[in-house]
Amino acid sequence: MAVRARHGDQAAMNRVAPLLLALLLAGCGSKPKAPEWQLEAHGSLERYVKAFMASDTRVEGAEFVRAREQLARTADAGLVARAELTRCALRVASLVFEPCVGFEALRVDAPPAELAYADYLAGRALPRDAALLPPAHRAVAAASADAAAVKAIDDPLARLVAAGVLFETGRASPDVLQLAVDTASAQGWRRPLLAWLGAQARRAELAGAQQEAERLRRRMELLLGQPK
Repeated sequence: MAVRARHGDQAAMNRVAPLLLALLLAGCGSKPKAPEWQLEAHGSLERYVKAFMASDTRVEGAEFVRAREQLARTADAGLVARAELTRCALRVASLVFEPCVGFEALRVDAPPAELAYADYLAGRALPRDAALLPPAHRAVAAASADAAAVKAIDDPLARLVAAGVLFETGRASPDVLQLAVDTASAQGWRRPLLAWLGAQARRAELAGAQQEAERLRRRMELLLGQPK
């Protein structure tokens, strides 16, 4: 018999990553008690996200390995694929564009929704797959997506991922970059903030706006704890 998650537990998972909305919602804290692997994976994934955003590479790596090991205990490729896509989504949110190697190893057994999200993160979203994406990302997958589509996303992490996808596909306007900077700054997310400030600074330099580029570089130095 399925067990419903409490509202607080579901809200916590909503902060982890878009495709984890369906993960580990079988009853954390409800009765009967959720399986140990669920609780362990849930906690490790949340700590992983927090460490990644703070650029704490030691904790980040350890927590992801722990979460993946717990999920692998189910032999469910879909669950492990979602964890791998979470890792890739965080990278996209931080403007790190590289193959999602962990997911690709599971692609052959991944469910359709995970396949669609993986292609979306790689900038290869297909219109026919839009309905398979997390609701927050469906409008962004459209070719005409702009800053308004990103701004309409309530969840800050999903908003950064969407902005990253637009940047990756060459559709990120200055407004998108500013929205991403403001989002990361408001959350205190060091890693993505540094990446988006760097993107803004490079654009300013290319446009010949040297004073603006210098202002952005000073923000980056402050973030790194190295003010001149």
